[in-house]
Amino acid sequence: MAPSPSEARTSGVPVPGRLDSWKAIAAYLRRDVTTVQRWERREGMPVHRHQHDKRGSVYALADEIDAWRASRSALFERAPSEVMAGTEPAPPSAWPHRGWLVAALVVLALLLALVPYYLVHRPRAALASARISSLAVLPLRNLSGDPAQDYLADGMTEALISRLAQLHDLRVISHTSVMSFKNPQLSAPELGRKLGVDALVEGSVTRDGNRIRVTAQLIRAASDAHFWSETYDREFQDSLALESELAQAIAERVEVTVTGAEHERLAASRTVAPEVYENYLKGRFEYDRGHTKSDYERSVDFFGQAIRLDPTFAPAYLGLSQAYTTLGTVGVGSAPGETRPKAIDAARKALALDPDLTDAHVALANIEQEQWHWHEAEIEYRRALDLSPNDPFAHWGFALWLLCQGRNDEAVSWVERGQRLDPIAVPGSEVAWILFQSRRYEEAIRELRSVLAVSPNQTGALTMLGFVLSAAGRDAEAVPLLERAVADTQGSPAATGVLIRALARSGQRDEALKYLGDLQQRSATGYVPAAAFVNAYLGLGNTEAVFRALEQAYREQSNILQFLKVHPYFDPIRADPRFMDLVRRVWSDPGTPVS
Repeated sequence: MAPSPSEARTSGVPVPGRLDSWKAIAAYLRRDVTTVQRWERREGMPVHRHQHDKRGSVYALADEIDAWRASRSALFERAPSEVMAGTEPAPPSAWPHRGWLVAALVVLALLLALVPYYLVHRPRAALASARISSLAVLPLRNLSGDPAQDYLADGMTEALISRLAQLHDLRVISHTSVMSFKNPQLSAPELGRKLGVDALVEGSVTRDGNRIRVTAQLIRAASDAHFWSETYDREFQDSLALESELAQAIAERVEVTVTGAEHERLAASRTVAPEVYENYLKGRFEYDRGHTKSDYERSVDFFGQAIRLDPTFAPAYLGLSQAYTTLGTVGVGSAPGETRPKAIDAARKALALDPDLTDAHVALANIEQEQWHWHEAEIEYRRALDLSPNDPFAHWGFALWLLCQGRNDEAVSWVERGQRLDPIAVPGSEVAWILFQSRRYEEAIRELRSVLAVSPNQTGALTMLGFVLSAAGRDAEAVPLLERAVADTQGSPAATGVLIRALARSGQRDEALKYLGDLQQRSATGYVPAAAFVNAYLGLGNTEAVFRALEQAYREQSNILQFLKVHPYFDPIRADPRFMDLVRRVWSDPGTPVS
């Protein structure tokens, strides 16, 4: 394997095509050192610095310089001697006394001639120097030549986003959102508009044995101007230190305000054994792309292996908590009573090791809320927002917490704020769920139809649109949407329960009872969430069966019970003493008043 630039420098081995000093770069370009240093600052000329050496120790790669020079041909139109002598002509010493009028007319004519240039170019100059307040880290490319190494590039992308997202002064688009642009066919200005950001980070990861190389560059989205680039060569065990240095360099270049505490979090790093980090990244890869129960179970295995190798590695506990939480949802189908204790234990261990891990606070808040620990959930959400005030998931989670309290208008405000921060991470379907529970049905329907116009087969949006249409009394419209959702998810209990409701309320009771029979058969041999039966019996009007299902939901700590105060489907039974007693029990968490 050829030596890295930093290795070659310390060993004295020359690297072909590398220019090892400002003087060598200037000679290659036939310019003076001052000029090429200015080009590096103002024109994005690719110059690299040796890590762990003094700041002035630089090198450049001839092929990168050649590519940059080809894109900046205007800089090379004048002779080198003219550039070295200076670019500004010497001013005249004085105007002839008798020619003052002629001179004034000439100046005026020149000024008028410059007006079109000023109008065209000054906005561009202002754009190029505009302050950067938002940024997206595009998925780093895997240049290892092995698709099996994709997990490494994706994992390092997510880690860099997590570090930068802690800066109060910078809005950073979530990993969930940028992964939809993994192989973008769009230009930088188009990507900037879609993601709503001022700047983009793009780059690549190359792994060769136990060494890793990461290249990155910053681009102004509106003008496609490259204004910084850097290459980092490290041992794989120093990956966390590499991520820290890269995040600090980006924060410095975009010139955001970084508090002392934020700087400490950016700079925090540790050495991690390669096999620990590798298992962790594989777990994240399986979790992020997961769709089925087996996907999330594989992520649990990888996170667990990382923890067994290093019980002090906090990110692995966070991943484990998130995986167990997802396994316990209605869509995946594991019993929450089995997964929640493991999820909450892992989240608490992550925070014991790293109290500033924002995602762990959000994960813990979600679980506390699912267990009706309202006061504890609020504390965790607010801590997450303190650490990362631009985190869209913290906004979405806190919006749900507010909704559960019956503070609907505040909930809508918070979820809409989260959507403005990151419209892909907090899509219209999440906004629609809160609008639906606030009985703003037409607004919720518009949001969901907008989602489905872009992604017509998104089963979550189809199911939720069926939810809303049924609540609005438009059950006949809801039925075909819910039938599609049930078929596409191979019989999701959540979609099936609402389909039974819509069928019964639209006059198709016999068909509804067939679907109910299927659910009952499945529950005899496996786990079916009680919430599916709650929705089904509410639609069928079987009040006694509704309360039996609600008691089972209470024993399961079903997610549906979070929304007892606001869910429209419960309106017909709100005056029943049994329902009021259920509300009291769910809201009797210590430290939280029962209302």
